[in-house]
Amino acid sequence: MTGSQYAVMLFAAGFGTRMGALTKDQPKPLIEVSGRPLIDYALDLVEDIDPVRTVANLHYHAHQLETHLSPKGVTVSREEPEILETGGGLRAALPLLATNPVFTLNTDAIWSGPNPLSLLQKAWDPTRMDALLMCVPTAQTVGHAGEGDFTADQDGRITRGPGLVYGGAQILKTDGLHAFSQTAFSLNLLWNQMRDQGRLFAVEYPGRWCDVGRPEGIALAEGLLVDV
Repeated sequence: MTGSQYAVMLFAAGFGTRMGALTKDQPKPLIEVSGRPLIDYALDLVEDIDPVRTVANLHYHAHQLETHLSPKGVTVSREEPEILETGGGLRAALPLLATNPVFTLNTDAIWSGPNPLSLLQKAWDPTRMDALLMCVPTAQTVGHAGEGDFTADQDGRITRGPGLVYGGAQILKTDGLHAFSQTAFSLNLLWNQMRDQGRLFAVEYPGRWCDVGRPEGIALAEGLLVDV
């Protein structure tokens, strides 16, 4: 596959509180699924598109993650003393990423099917889009409750509503991040601006997806991997 001209941001700073005791002494991205740390499944997806660089934001048990990631060629963006959330964390990492747009990828999901980053790369149209999110139809999610995050029209433009679950992979332009005065903020604020401008889009994932946000998600993800 031809390499991507863009960088990838891995979100790995969170506390993983929904995991309970499993994250007392380790960060969620290092929890094992089928004998491998969760974040290594994300790294497989990243390696497949061969980005210009990969950056991960770190906060909770940052040293453990840095020890794991540095030998793999991942640059780290430490968030200290406070965690910055997705929007603030991405903005803080922009000097390290050094491309616009960038891919971002959550590190707590298992994908069964085509590489979501590759699909985003093929569908990206910067003339129409400021962000392109990989979303999963609710019927194709594993262990996910709820009606979804977004509703798409026939052109793939999305608004808030039921039907599609954001899977944690996207490509987006980062210019709008500089407009927010907060140090820590969610990317939802940027998405809302893009939505209001009609420039927020989604690709519907053709495979299956499992959120490993709670302890019970580990067994579900392992079952999904067996079914591949």
